[in-house]
Amino acid sequence: MSSHIFNQIAPGWYNFRHWSIFRHELEALAERWQNGKLLNIGCAHGPDFLLFRQQGFDLYGVDFSNEMLKLALKYSRKYHFAVNLSLADACSLPYLDETFDWAISIATYHHINNKEQRQAALNELRRVLKPGGEAFITVWNRWQPGFWFKWKETHIPWRTRDKTLHRYYYLFSYPELERLVRKSGFEITKSFPENAYRCPVKFFSRNICLLVRKKISHHP
Repeated sequence: MSSHIFNQIAPGWYNFRHWSIFRHELEALAERWQNGKLLNIGCAHGPDFLLFRQQGFDLYGVDFSNEMLKLALKYSRKYHFAVNLSLADACSLPYLDETFDWAISIATYHHINNKEQRQAALNELRRVLKPGGEAFITVWNRWQPGFWFKWKETHIPWRTRDKTLHRYYYLFSYPELERLVRKSGFEITKSFPENAYRCPVKFFSRNICLLVRKKISHHP
């Protein structure tokens, strides 16, 4: 996915998704994690930071869209929280090994349009997390009813005033995403649908949510 698509989407996205759609999940994580250095990968204009601003978190965010980051700075000033923002790709994070206690990545990895890069991005997530650190990951689910007749790789339109832009999506299944995070060296703490989903069978949810933990290496 080219960043210029998201640069054009950014102004409309700021208004359309002004609040996090994962408020329930992020509130629970803020309570669980309490404090520490937190990285938001694919932070966009920053609504998912809000649930951590009143806690003792040191907030960092990366996005590959410079227009999204400009709006993230605007958003942080509007809602009075401090955040360290960097222009970067999820496959090459600009941080030293084991920098962060926690991480979130909301609807980011499904925009990566190469199998090797998707795995590389998860490897990068593991690299920058401290041993025992946790990450919350969400992606769109391949088997939500609206996608039953779509290919695993698809484009979803976004309409601006004068044009239609097409966003790339790779549609994961629960088993596939779980397999990839395990391959990157994570333990899965919880695999679950979004809070708004009411069906007892999770496999048809709109979103796949994973809470994962970086394994602690034990050396003799």
